[in-house]
Amino acid sequence: MSLSVVIGLGPAGAATARLLAEQGHSVRVITKSGRNSEPGIEHVALDATDSKRLIEATRGASSIYSCAAPPYPRWASELPPLASSLCAAAEATGAVLVMLGNLYGYGPVDGPMTEDLPLAATGTKGRVRAAVWEQARTLHEEGRIKAVEVRASDFFGPGVTDGGHLAGRVMPPLLRGKPVSTLGDPDTPHSWSYLPDVARALVEVAGEERAWGRAWHVPTEPALSVREMVDRLSAEAGVGAVAVRGLPPTVLGLASLFSPLIRELKEVRYQFDRPFVVDSSAYEAEFTVRATPVDEQVKATADWWRERLANTR
Repeated sequence: MSLSVVIGLGPAGAATARLLAEQGHSVRVITKSGRNSEPGIEHVALDATDSKRLIEATRGASSIYSCAAPPYPRWASELPPLASSLCAAAEATGAVLVMLGNLYGYGPVDGPMTEDLPLAATGTKGRVRAAVWEQARTLHEEGRIKAVEVRASDFFGPGVTDGGHLAGRVMPPLLRGKPVSTLGDPDTPHSWSYLPDVARALVEVAGEERAWGRAWHVPTEPALSVREMVDRLSAEAGVGAVAVRGLPPTVLGLASLFSPLIRELKEVRYQFDRPFVVDSSAYEAEFTVRATPVDEQVKATADWWRERLANTR
């Protein structure tokens, strides 16, 4: 099988690399720190913003998966040079650039989000995400690269830890039957992207030339509020009903004085204060990946967290 290069080893990068290896691809993962290689996956230590070195590390690849992102507070300064380097590698090697994006570029919208909405975000992170895709799309239309973007909502599932809204801040107290706190209104509908489905969509569009040149939404189950998801997770875990508390703006404002991450979350709080719903019907009409049923998502996630916490005691 062909060489696939995955940039970044966060939850999505790790899941994508494992899936590619399971399918028989030769996989190379590039991160700043590197790590020991494992069966089917070669790890390389490299700063992906160094375009010259990245081009050398991606020669012979049929696909480059962009799954890396700088720390949240440094998106505006570090994401554009990373994206430019990835585009340079795609142009030099001829590999299709498969970009993992999100929904920030749309900004606040009324109704379900579809891929044909304008990228009209006014916040810094939303504008950066939009500009990164527009750069790749323009190069694709000029015939200089082959590019496609897969847009996900908030990650959920096994492997999602500190960065997930239903992960490190929720699952440990939930499994002890303790109350959990959440950003925004816990009763507003919200779409969740199940991590294995994100990886499967990324891999599928890489091999489908008709997918290239545009963005697609990860196949996603119908939106459920934070409270509804917590109820399902606590029922699966057998811990009884768990209270869900929305963090009031005053608490978030005070916390933002001490936490750079909380300060950055203020820009996207609208995603949890109003319905945030993904329409993935365009993807589902064209390709084969379907969203994993939510009951299976919940069971796999509760089991994974139960094992994870048991192993850290």
